[in-house]
Amino acid sequence: MTADSSAPARMSPAAATEAPARRERELAEPVSLTRPNGRLNTDAIGWARQPLVDTSGIGRGGGRNKRWEYWNVITPTHILALTVSSIDYAAVHEVWVLDRVRQRTWGRNATVLPARGVELAPRLEVGPARARAKDLEIDIDEVEGGTRLRARIPGAEFDVVAERPDGHERLAVVVPWTASRFQYTVKDVARPARGSVTLDGMKRDVPAGQSWAVLDHGRGRWPYDVAWNWGAGSGISNGRVIGVQVGGQWTDGTGSTENAMLVDGRLHKIHDELAWDYDVANWRRPWRVAGGSLDATFTPFYNKISRTNLGVISSKTDQCFGHWSGTFRTDAGELLEFDGITGWAEDVHNRW
Repeated sequence: MTADSSAPARMSPAAATEAPARRERELAEPVSLTRPNGRLNTDAIGWARQPLVDTSGIGRGGGRNKRWEYWNVITPTHILALTVSSIDYAAVHEVWVLDRVRQRTWGRNATVLPARGVELAPRLEVGPARARAKDLEIDIDEVEGGTRLRARIPGAEFDVVAERPDGHERLAVVVPWTASRFQYTVKDVARPARGSVTLDGMKRDVPAGQSWAVLDHGRGRWPYDVAWNWGAGSGISNGRVIGVQVGGQWTDGTGSTENAMLVDGRLHKIHDELAWDYDVANWRRPWRVAGGSLDATFTPFYNKISRTNLGVISSKTDQCFGHWSGTFRTDAGELLEFDGITGWAEDVHNRW
């Protein structure tokens, strides 16, 4: 189990599998996340296969708004990541690159107080995202057929297009804590990626057909103290394009989950809360994530450890990269076996 004693107790995998089936509401039409008074629009609670929710009501000020774009690109030889975010009182950005072969990293974090040098669109794919800070530049732009990701820090830069195939579905979920605390997330996995990464002046390909991008788009108003798990993976197994999207802790008890599997571009929603069995103190031990129609094992090969403690603001993250394997039964009843799906699983505790 998680080594973080502040996290809630987790149910056993068997209990998760045996829990009564439930279904969340699927959204089919565009809807606003907020009402005119800024509180949660209950008509937005549910999930969708596309980013249907208008988040323009999540603006600056108030101290609790959180807005971000996180992109991760995994190639056969490298892992690339960028974050553009505003948490009202600060802009928090990161660019990070891992050479998987040499286990060497390049990274730059920037916390800008008060928030400035950051641009985030009011809703997904209607405008660019940009970050500027000392020794850090990030540009995210929608282009024909996908999203262009550009980032630059000392010693490292990359220019990648995350393609969006025709008919590609993504998981959009509104998670309600209260009328004044809620989150809209879009988890977009298994986006084919292509481009280049340049490290210490040496340019390398992000090879098409072998590289995958994942997006975490977030807009909401968060509680001060929160913990979560997030797992994602993308790849090809047994001739099928597989995307893994699983989460936990932060959605417990809300009636919403961020759990789904993507199979050949089609989203299969998992309505159950999942059981996570792992130990961050022994992170190389395989993690197990199970519930509903999913039984998955995650085998890590690298742990990206991040710790921040600024008194009232703190963050503890173990983001482990590795490979997913397991079984999943689709909406049509097909039992899929998958293996070698590269991605990550993380344990996070924030006070923010």
